[in-house]
Amino acid sequence: MLAQADWRAIGTGVRLLVLDGDLQAARRAVEDVLAEVDRTYSRFRPDSELMALHERRGMAVPASPLLARAIAGALDAAHRSGGAVDPTVGRALRVVGYDADFDLLASRSRPIELRVAPVPGWTTVALDRATGTVRLPKDVELDLGSTGKGLAADLAAEAALAAAGPGAGVLVSLGGDLATAGRAPEGGWRILATDDSRTSSDTPGEVIAIERGALATSSTTVRRWRVADGVTAHHIIDPRTGLPAASAWRTATVIADTAEAANAASTAAIVLGDAAPAWLEAAGLPARLVAIDGRVVRVAGWPEPDTSTEADAPDEAAPARGLAAARA
Repeated sequence: MLAQADWRAIGTGVRLLVLDGDLQAARRAVEDVLAEVDRTYSRFRPDSELMALHERRGMAVPASPLLARAIAGALDAAHRSGGAVDPTVGRALRVVGYDADFDLLASRSRPIELRVAPVPGWTTVALDRATGTVRLPKDVELDLGSTGKGLAADLAAEAALAAAGPGAGVLVSLGGDLATAGRAPEGGWRILATDDSRTSSDTPGEVIAIERGALATSSTTVRRWRVADGVTAHHIIDPRTGLPAASAWRTATVIADTAEAANAASTAAIVLGDAAPAWLEAAGLPARLVAIDGRVVRVAGWPEPDTSTEADAPDEAAPARGLAAARA
């Protein structure tokens, strides 16, 4: 039997699916993981460990195992993507207006002045992986969004499976970053590819199924805010410019072994723009890219849609939005 719970945490929607297991125990485990993630590397909590690290820039600071793991994952993603994903975009995000949890940012009624901040670059971050010690230069503010939410989904799925009981299977979605663990339903976990993770799983559209692994979507069309009259910004920064990425793609969805890797790759695809299909093919990462005009490009083995489950021209007809919804 498949059971489901939905709620909000860490500024995003949480969906938990449990197959043949204890839903309530699994939910408590996920809540515990997300609470620890929030305390550890939230950019929007003044009391988080990440913000305390910022206060000690220029010094070698011992990090908790979770923070050291999150920073290591961000640096690895930067290396794999040739710097298209860069955790040192924190100040650039802040000065273009993404300086609060998005639920609060979206409620602001007055435009924000658009400014530009340089991105110091991921190679300026010194992490001693053996000791978990981190040194940030004076001008670096970290943002772990391009990998940290995926890591949270991976950790939450592992914890949920342990709590759900023997023989169970779980899927955890954090704003569309999906991680699975344990058994899958017959035919796999069915995932509805949409531009917005808030889309109901009953909505007609392109559906794929995965037996294991993870999926993540990045988009320029959901987390948007006004910065001036007639001007909007979004949350994916191009490290080369310090500005929101001007991409050929409005949405990029990627399948990988972990949600952390999928999230990094989908963000990189937005930043890389026209170069994204070749990069994804070379990395062997199945992906679905939606262009600004609604054209869909599928690469590296992403399956062609089954027209029996696809709505009439869903991408062309749907308003520009941004993530993936899970159903089974």
